[in-house]
Amino acid sequence: MADIIDLNADVGESFGPWPMGSDAGLLPFVTSVNVACGFHAGDPIAMDRTVSLALERGIRIGAHPSHLDLRGFGRREIQASPEEVETDVLYQAGALRAFVESRGGRLWHVKPHGALYNQAAKNESLARAIARGVRRLGGGVTLVGLATSPIFRDAARIEGVPFAGEAFVDRAYEADGTLAKRGTPGALLDSGEAAARQAVSIARDGKVTARDGSPVAVTAETLCLHGDNRSAIEIARAVRQALEAAGVKVQALGPHGPA
Repeated sequence: MADIIDLNADVGESFGPWPMGSDAGLLPFVTSVNVACGFHAGDPIAMDRTVSLALERGIRIGAHPSHLDLRGFGRREIQASPEEVETDVLYQAGALRAFVESRGGRLWHVKPHGALYNQAAKNESLARAIARGVRRLGGGVTLVGLATSPIFRDAARIEGVPFAGEAFVDRAYEADGTLAKRGTPGALLDSGEAAARQAVSIARDGKVTARDGSPVAVTAETLCLHGDNRSAIEIARAVRQALEAAGVKVQALGPHGPA
């Protein structure tokens, strides 16, 4: 059981005149955010505005780097080399850190997005490339990755970066601990009740029920909800209320003090 858990959301995914997600509505309920860095969504103005909104609320900020895939929203597998992945992560997170530090904040973590995240959860060379990119940032930045992936945990350990295991409140799991692929029936949880039930099961009981009904053990330090989910605000509110009602303290990752 986790007495304390972080609640994060993927945000900053608007691009130019095209809005995406409900960032302002999500922020009252989360303790950390993962800000898109321009490769799958977001742009410099969106990054700066999102950083400002988060810092005003004392929310901890992380980078959400991706494969370079605007057309596919970063959800298409790209066969990038480890060198490309390492430098792409460093490039994107470094850009976001500039916005954060220019406003008096600190970059706390890096969480890969979409296909890059899912590929790295199964591929040691990609996971280690991401971890190297995080290490090169310096400053003790934490790598956030799939809690049920030993590959992610080992990559962080080998490359010498802090790691936080992440579980999802609005995605279904398969029996092997991987996320059900988007497009699979039931892959997305779009009701606050279902997401809240899954959040409490993960945080309090250390398990999630897979699509086939089998239990999957999960040890997570942070829970994610997606800002582009059509029910994102309903889910965020329900999850936060359910966790607190279950006696789980919702608190950001990392040491505490000025954000």
